[in-house]
Amino acid sequence: MNRKWTNIIRFLMDECVPPIIRDNKWFMYPFYYWAYRGKHVTTLMDFKQKYFEWDPAQLQQFYEKIHSISSDRQTDVSANGIRIIMDHCSEQVESVLDVGCGKGHLLGLIKQAYPGIELHGADFVTRKLPENISFVMAEATCLPFADKAFDLVLCTHTIEHIYKARELVKELKRVARKKIIIITPKQRYFYYTLDEHILFFPQKELLTNLVEMEKYDCSNIEGDWVYIGYMPVKS
Repeated sequence: MNRKWTNIIRFLMDECVPPIIRDNKWFMYPFYYWAYRGKHVTTLMDFKQKYFEWDPAQLQQFYEKIHSISSDRQTDVSANGIRIIMDHCSEQVESVLDVGCGKGHLLGLIKQAYPGIELHGADFVTRKLPENISFVMAEATCLPFADKAFDLVLCTHTIEHIYKARELVKELKRVARKKIIIITPKQRYFYYTLDEHILFFPQKELLTNLVEMEKYDCSNIEGDWVYIGYMPVKS
């Protein structure tokens, strides 16, 4: 199921179903059972509680083993989100870092379109990326890169999974030389959500105030906030 339909279904559930029903455990149980193929349903339904009980090793183990319907997607970025990223890659970008790169599909698309760009991926769990794309396993809140190491830093469908989001943002801005692109769902908080999300951004101000960049654009693209931040240029 592509991102567009995922966002449509989420909108119908979150905005059209009364909250007292929408956030009811027994109403949501069949959706969890389907989305996670009937495995570890009880643990997954209480993920927002477990997240704060687990240590980093337990959380990493959780993400390594999880196999949901959404994990079959090559990327969570919509077609229009990809188009925006590609447009920005064409503007004097020589290096890109994708934080929370997943399977590296987005980096693979950039490689095909712009083979001269130096590409790097970072993720919390071990990933096998396309050939000639470097990978490092690292916490997004502590990236092993030098200051201003990359022209463009991407962070798509990752910030909502990290409670210490200010530390993540600080790292994104530290390693970015020219631009940052963050993509995250325009999503209301519910305890039962089929996505292991910890943070929610129903209004764009929640995101823009978190990132705190002087020059930026932030638009709702098919149910996702697409935030483009421009690093200050030294005179």
